[in-house]
Amino acid sequence: MLALALITLLLHGALTGLFYTFSMSVMPGLNAIDPAQAEAAMRSINRKILNPWLYLAFLGSPLAALVAGILANGPAALWFFAAAAVSFVGSFLVTVVINVPMNNALDAGSMSFKDYSPRWTAFNTLRAVASAAGLVLVGVGLVQL
Repeated sequence: MLALALITLLLHGALTGLFYTFSMSVMPGLNAIDPAQAEAAMRSINRKILNPWLYLAFLGSPLAALVAGILANGPAALWFFAAAAVSFVGSFLVTVVINVPMNNALDAGSMSFKDYSPRWTAFNTLRAVASAAGLVLVGVGLVQL
């Protein structure tokens, strides 16, 4: 159980770091260059980020927390379940419902980078905050084991 809890913590930390990095450095960096270049760079990023390491953290965070909740005893289970819920809603659902459709619109040329960047970054920051909250909840669950 301890190994699963630590893996869950690691996955939440990786996802938090990914979302945080985009909001605090990648998007401001892209906003500082010519919009056509920023758009091309973001299209490339959106294609290259779809890899097994992303899927491991993105899908693994809520799933590992859910499994940890199922396997944990006592109060720890509630913390892991809360982490799974926060991760699912704040990261997974926001990504699927908002960020990915925006990525697709940018890729299709139906959304300008000027319109894309502020909204995408705001929702990405929400994902970072939700992932950080999930990370804290996993940490509390870990301490409760």
